[in-house]
Amino acid sequence: MENNFKMIAKTLYGLEDLLAKELQELGASSIEKGIRNVSFEGDTGFMYKANLCCRTAIKILKPIDYFNVFTEDDIYKKVYDIPWENYMTSDGSLAVNATVFSEVFTHSQYIALKTKDAIVDRFRDREGVRPDVDLDHPTLRINIHIDRNICTISLDSSGESLHKRGYKVSSALAPINEVLAAGILMLSGWRGQCDFLDPMCGSGTFLTEAAMIACNIPANLNRDEFGFETWPDFDEDLYEIIESASLKKIKDFHFKIVGYEIDPISIKKAKENVKNANLQDFIEIKEQNFFESKKEHDKYLHLVFNPPYDERLSVKNIEEFYGNIGNTLKHGYPGSQAWMITSNMDALKCVGLRPSQKIKLFNGKLEAKLVKYEMYSGSKKASKQ
Repeated sequence: MENNFKMIAKTLYGLEDLLAKELQELGASSIEKGIRNVSFEGDTGFMYKANLCCRTAIKILKPIDYFNVFTEDDIYKKVYDIPWENYMTSDGSLAVNATVFSEVFTHSQYIALKTKDAIVDRFRDREGVRPDVDLDHPTLRINIHIDRNICTISLDSSGESLHKRGYKVSSALAPINEVLAAGILMLSGWRGQCDFLDPMCGSGTFLTEAAMIACNIPANLNRDEFGFETWPDFDEDLYEIIESASLKKIKDFHFKIVGYEIDPISIKKAKENVKNANLQDFIEIKEQNFFESKKEHDKYLHLVFNPPYDERLSVKNIEEFYGNIGNTLKHGYPGSQAWMITSNMDALKCVGLRPSQKIKLFNGKLEAKLVKYEMYSGSKKASKQ
């Protein structure tokens, strides 16, 4: 279409296929997968929709210029020449984020500083005043990306990272990123087709994301603001049309979503987060030790959880802890599908169950595995027959 432009959606390692599928289902065109990103085309309304609805995107960037750079002066001059007055005013504020993959340019913070200097110098030279720098709530967030000698300048339409959904008022120890949680749920095949259990729910991230997926609630409906809302060309009427159309696609959910947790403080935080997301009608949180539990019914059950890795959250005997996970699943949860993510590969061996699937992911900087266990009723052979 004539008004379409290129955008880049950033994501986490291992979620690229999911994000490409999300963008395709939302109506994007010219979709191309990269590493931790997916490029696509759409119009302004689609940019609003992608920010509102994408569960596995961290940022939606709008590139405005590409050029070759060989020295730091090249960066300054090329950035200076961009008509920044089209994107913000001198009484506004800016923040610059830089990522570099280059043998020539090695310090991302310095590149961000040179970019900021070029922008504010242009305003000062043209208007006699310069915009402020505000790293927390700027009028305009700018992304500079250097790959060897190719520099891309983009406007950050998201503002804060899209994993900050807006519903989480408090976190437990070692919380999982909301985008990673949604991605894990989608990789597990969760779509709201049965009862769901997170047996170690912490502050309730998996529970909340599971309910939002099951009910088709836009991922970022609870956010206070997106970056594009402070742009000079923000079309509030168009955004309200996009939001209204997305809300009409919300559906009801007729199964149970349950979380177990043994820490009273975490339970309180999880309930606060669920209430803040207006999902308390769909989610139940119980004070329950998973190792002393068993499946409450004969129906199929979908489990997803993030046990301690003995990294940020320590466990006295991590091998025994993971062994108890395997024993509890084997004896207490027949007729279930269990998925869990961990970065502790030695402890994972102590589960004592053979995973039917392993997927490499990263939880923050920790390389992790998402593993799937099929818990059959009776023997595996009998269940398949």
